[in-house]
This record gives sequence, structure tokens and C-alpha cells, in this order.
Amino acid sequence: MQGRVAYILKAFGRTSETFITNEIDLLGQLGTDLRIFSLKSLSGEQRHAALDRIQAPVTWLPEAEELSGVRLLPWLWRNAPRFVSDHQALFGLRPAAYLATLLEAIRYCVRFRKKVFLREFLQAGTIARHVIEDRQVQHLHAHFCHGSTTVAMFTSRLTGIPFSFTAHAKDIYVEDLNPGDLLQRKLASAAFVVTCTGANKRHLDLRRRAGAAQVTTIYHGLDTGLFRPQRGRFGTAKPCILSVGRFVEKKGFTTLVEACALLRDRGHVFSCLLVGGADAYLPVVEACIETLRLGDVVQIRKAVTQQQLRDIYDQSALFALPCQVLDNGDRDGIPNVLAEAMAMQLPVVSTNISGIPELVQPDINGLLVPPRDAQALADAIGQVLNDASLAKRLGEQARATILEIFDSRQNTRKLAAMFQERIGQPNAQPEAEGVAAW
Repeated sequence: MQGRVAYILKAFGRTSETFITNEIDLLGQLGTDLRIFSLKSLSGEQRHAALDRIQAPVTWLPEAEELSGVRLLPWLWRNAPRFVSDHQALFGLRPAAYLATLLEAIRYCVRFRKKVFLREFLQAGTIARHVIEDRQVQHLHAHFCHGSTTVAMFTSRLTGIPFSFTAHAKDIYVEDLNPGDLLQRKLASAAFVVTCTGANKRHLDLRRRAGAAQVTTIYHGLDTGLFRPQRGRFGTAKPCILSVGRFVEKKGFTTLVEACALLRDRGHVFSCLLVGGADAYLPVVEACIETLRLGDVVQIRKAVTQQQLRDIYDQSALFALPCQVLDNGDRDGIPNVLAEAMAMQLPVVSTNISGIPELVQPDINGLLVPPRDAQALADAIGQVLNDASLAKRLGEQARATILEIFDSRQNTRKLAAMFQERIGQPNAQPEAEGVAAW
């Protein structure tokens, strides 16, 4: 019997993480047997069509409160009872592995001065019990290399089943998410590591210890059948400048709003639509729109489904996403919305940071400007708005690029093959007590 891969996710079905949902959907279609563990449940999220196609069973873990800023003992009193029965059963099944992993979690709490490892140990214990009882799971995989990968690593220690993870952007670069040498430890322990840009791979390779598994770059990819242009958009009397993403600082929305003010003052007639999930930076963006008196030009719309977003792309003239690197290192890799816009044959204007230059080639399939530079952004947008032939050429080349390197089915096959190497053997779950050496 073919083995099963258990996916460990912070929050399955999150609107801003459609790349994960689509990956799971495609892996299932390609024949990979999956089981999903979600550390959190979500409410109020837009439901994408891919969620309805996923047949993999989903286990939602008990709710666990945040540990930051609270005392440990009262937190344990409120939260530990939700996990006790699983941990009692797990201790009975694998006592030595249980105690070794618990001591490791405690050492991390002391070494890195963070209590969160105890919460992640509790979560790992519940997953480990389910995985052992499942008996088909032969591999664990996590997305984002901080919390969910810590849980996957602890689960691997508890069960003896190997794990891997996909590293993205913020989770790699923000040191507080993997303090000290924790990221290096994860790289050394994982069976393999995947990341979504060449820039990320270079960063991770510098941190790999001798003997650690290779890091493989696999672009997320998207459904190029869903995201394809439906109608012509050039020569529109009042073109729409579109930008999409969560309202967080690294998206550079305020730079775009400032560029819109410059374009208005130059006499351009246009509208601008910002689409995305509300986040802490939204009031800053709204204040910027109000200060620059752009309420009749720049509109904000809450997050939508992929199908609705496709129609918005199709009604837009240009896509702008002026991403930036924050002081703490937080950044995007290759934003999926940028690839979606390119697949929709939109001319795109973005910034020359992180993995974006791997996708956008200046003056060939888009335009790139320095981050935090409203003047340069306005110049680039104005260049496209003023030249319909340039917009058409950039859009056509943009879609050609996506078809070549960012097709989801093609890219997901690479990941499926990596899983198959791990689960193609007879059931590999250990019967005897033990824990991976550290």
C-alpha cells in the first residue's frame, strides 16, 4: 500500500495562502495520498473552489491560546487539558521518544527565551498520536519554516517519521521567528527542503550545515487555465490600476497611493483599486488616501475568491505591486498575485527585490523600479498608460513567461516526485521505541 504524506499547516484554507490550497488540490489529483493537520481553525475567510475539490481528511487541532505576554502556568492550566488525552496515549506508545522530545522543547524555551515551544510540543503530541494510529503516514511536510515546521520537527521526533518543509519569505528572513541557530537545526534535521525562489535558496544554502539536505527551488505555480485573459483591455478611456495583497507594510501600498497622487497631478485620468484582506497596516493606507485627497481615485475592496479576482484582473489595465523589504527583514518572495496578473496578460510594474526579478524581466515582460520610490513608480505606470503598444507587448510576454515557468501542474509534479521517493516504500513507521538522534 502506498504511504501517505501528512501536511502540517498553521491554518488550512487561508484566503491569502491559495498557493498552498492549490498545491494540495493538485497533489491529490496527481495521486499523492494526503492527510492535513491544521493548527488553527479560521472563520470569515473567502472559500476558494479548490477547497471543495480536496478529498484529503482534515484534522483541526484543539485551540491553543497565544503565549506571548502571558504567564506560563496559568496558560498551561487553561490550555493543556485539551491535549492531555492525546499525550497520555502517546506516552504509553513511545515513552522514551516522548520524554526526549519534551526535554528538547524545554531546552529550546531556555536557550531561545521563548515559551512558544511548549505550545508547539502540545500540538505535535496530538498530531503524533493521530499519525501513529493512522499507520499509513510515512512522511510529514510543513509550510513556512517557523511555527508549523517546529511542530513538524517535534512530531518527527515523537514518531520517528521524517519531515520536510517549504520555506517562503518572512519565515526565512525575520530572525525572531527562528532565533539563534534554530533555522540551521531545522535544515539539518529535515529530509529535504523546498523554497519558492532562487533568492531564498541562496539565502538558505549559506545557512546549511555540512551534510544537511539540499534545498530545492520549486515555484508555486498557478492555474493558467483559470487565469487567462477573457477580453481586450487596451485603449480604455479610464484605465484601472490594480494592486492585490494583504494590507501589510511590505506590499508598499502607500508608495502606490503616493504614485497615484503624482499621476493625478500630471493630468492622468485613471482609477486605482486595492484588493486584499484587512490587516494592521490598512488604517495607514486609508489615512494616506485621505491625506492626499484621493478618495475619488483610489478604492479599497476586501479579499475575494480566486474566481472573483480573475474577473477583476480582466477589467484592469495595469497591475502594480511595489513590494519592499522591512527593517526586520520581512519581505515577499514571488507574490502569487503578481504571477496571476501576468497570466492574465496584464502589464506589471513591481520592484527589484527578493525573487521578483526571477519572474519580471525589465522592458521584456514588465517594468521594475526601486522600492519606496513613488516618483519612479509613477514614471513607470505613466509610461505604460501612455503607450498602448508597450502595454500590449509587456502583457503578452508576461503570460508567455508564466506558461513557461509558473504553471502549477508542471511545478507540483516536481514536489509530488519528491514525496514519492519518500512514500513509495512499504510502510516505514517504526514499531520499536526510539527517537531521531540530535
